[in-house]
Amino acid sequence: MHKIEPYHSWNQYYESSEDELSPYFGKEYNYDLYSEKIYGYYIDPAWDYIGSETLYLKILFTDYDKGFTILEFIGEWNDALHNDIMHLKRNIIEHMMLKGINKFILLGDNVLNFHASDDCYYEEWNEEIEEPDGEELPGWIAGVNFRDFVLEEWQKYGLDQYIACGGNLQITNWRTMHPNALFELVKSMVHRRIALI
Repeated sequence: MHKIEPYHSWNQYYESSEDELSPYFGKEYNYDLYSEKIYGYYIDPAWDYIGSETLYLKILFTDYDKGFTILEFIGEWNDALHNDIMHLKRNIIEHMMLKGINKFILLGDNVLNFHASDDCYYEEWNEEIEEPDGEELPGWIAGVNFRDFVLEEWQKYGLDQYIACGGNLQITNWRTMHPNALFELVKSMVHRRIALI
């Protein structure tokens, strides 16, 4: 696991530690010291702690004018034992929502397992990102490139009603795109799905 790094080619466009509005503003990274672990396995020092023992992330890109962020995850998403969605929602998402973010792209290539609990935090998150004035489409959460068994669990527990996922959101070439291009592509797919509801 220590060889899996967060995607770094977008660092030329955005660094969460240099963004004054980011929850990780001012964080200093020691890339020579491996200290964080998931189930006893060291992970790359570039991943950021969210309060969970098993799930870490990296904010790859945020655009406050367009109101979106792109988050890459690593580890086991475990709501049953560690309430990971609570840590994510309270420690990261709510901070970003206060800064005007209401569109979230979650990259799940490195989420190796998922254990569900209830959907309360997902429902809360979904309700809070809706646009109250009705002038625009509501905010949204999109899961990109999560593994099939994770998508099956989301569907089994009804979490896919809060997170757009699967189908054309399995964008395997997202790393070849500019972050704004990925956002526009995901946005068009999510809006198409919303229009069909």
